[in-house]
Amino acid sequence: MIEHRPFNSLGAANHGWLDSKHHFSFSDYHDPARMGWGAIRVWNDDEIAAQNGFPPHPHRDMEIITYVTQGAITHQDSLGNKGRTVAGDVQVMSAGTGVRHAEYNLEGETTKLFQIWILPDTRGIAPSWGTKPFPKGERSGRFVPLASGIAGDADVLAIHADARVVGATLKAGESADYPIDASRHAYLVPAKGAVTVNGLRLAERDGAAITGETAIRVTALEDAELVLVDAA
Repeated sequence: MIEHRPFNSLGAANHGWLDSKHHFSFSDYHDPARMGWGAIRVWNDDEIAAQNGFPPHPHRDMEIITYVTQGAITHQDSLGNKGRTVAGDVQVMSAGTGVRHAEYNLEGETTKLFQIWILPDTRGIAPSWGTKPFPKGERSGRFVPLASGIAGDADVLAIHADARVVGATLKAGESADYPIDASRHAYLVPAKGAVTVNGLRLAERDGAAITGETAIRVTALEDAELVLVDAA
């Protein structure tokens, strides 16, 4: 089963400095049919105005993955971590027993990013943060793990969940395959470009909720950048 979730059907909140679309129920947006997808709890598509951002605020017991699609985001937290993550790269914060963090767009342009929350396997772990570059050329024509809690995934940002975040870039006409255990939950969003997923057309920034499939084939209708989460 692949459920198409068009961009214009997502929950929305516009705060001026932040224009956010919600693939799942979040904050004031509540849809009983979209409370999460397996261990995936949140997938927000955020646009943050230049010289603005999220002031310090707390989290606990959540794996928070940020995939930047345009511009950059600058992170600072109560653990003393500081860092800047640019378009195409990923940062991960394991909130664990509790952490306060701020995320600011200190650039001269709008920053766009996916903010993905995944429920951890174990509560009460020590909090942590990390960022890592992922050159787009290394995932050209194929899905590559970016963040993962699954044994055997190498050169990734570690998360404390039975889940994997993968990315791919495809040129128009190219296809990439991804095998999925039919019992798991996958969620795919084209950050850029239109694609088909097992023949179903997705426009840029649409969502596809996938379960009961043993594999997907994604074909780019135009140059595309893809993010997929494979979770229990």
